[in-house]
Amino acid sequence: MADSVYRVTDIIGVSAESWEDAARSAVQTAAGSLRDLRVAEVVKLDMTIEDGKIARFRTRLNVSFKYEK
Repeated sequence: MADSVYRVTDIIGVSAESWEDAARSAVQTAAGSLRDLRVAEVVKLDMTIEDGKIARFRTRLNVSFKYEK
């Protein structure tokens, strides 16, 4: 197995529907500019509240991708 180097970076997805949709949106967006995504780890879930109601779900992910040689 060849040696590899990976970078881990934070991304945050936002959705009016659910934390799952927020995570999916974040990964899909990141995949548009980052190649060879490997792992996405959910590290934090929160939500914004407006007028006493949930306005948006936010999912913070640590995403890893492989550096190219």
